Amino acid sequence: MRRLEITKAGKVNPLWNMYRTISRFKVIKNFIFIELGRYAPSTKIKHVLYRKALGMKLGANVSLAFRAMPDLMYPERINIGKNSIIGYNTVILTHEYLVDEYRIGDVRIGHDTMVGANVTILPGVVIGNHAVVGAGAVVSKDVPDHSTCYGNPLVIRSRNDE
Repeated sequence: MRRLEITKAGKVNPLWNMYRTISRFKVIKNFIFIELGRYAPSTKIKHVLYRKALGMKLGANVSLAFRAMPDLMYPERINIGKNSIIGYNTVILTHEYLVDEYRIGDVRIGHDTMVGANVTILPGVVIGNHAVVGAGAVVSKDVPDHSTCYGNPLVIRSRNDE
């Protein structure tokens, strides 16, 4: 179950008026540091940059691969446990704008977890410890500890079931 804070919009979609909900300067700052991090050749540099400049909560030895994309608006709502890997071109969202509302939710990824390439993680989900998320998956619901998941819609399997 996704844990979301939902705010209803007025007559205009909330993305059109996004700077009423978030500081323009915060978005510019986040954009600069995220783009620097996405192309940084070292996961150690990304780790320091994202923790210090963006306020992301990253455990020891967390590695974000080339072009991994943390949320632009609220990266501080991302928490990744120690020794986890976030794959190439993965997107971690903590916000979503819909036509009539916008939603914000924390994303928590456990320790010793592997997220494959080109995965999209939606706001408000928890991915457990020792989990594996297959490449190209859309994580739209919680993933339990010690499980493997893949696909869109997301299919969750226990490692013992394989």
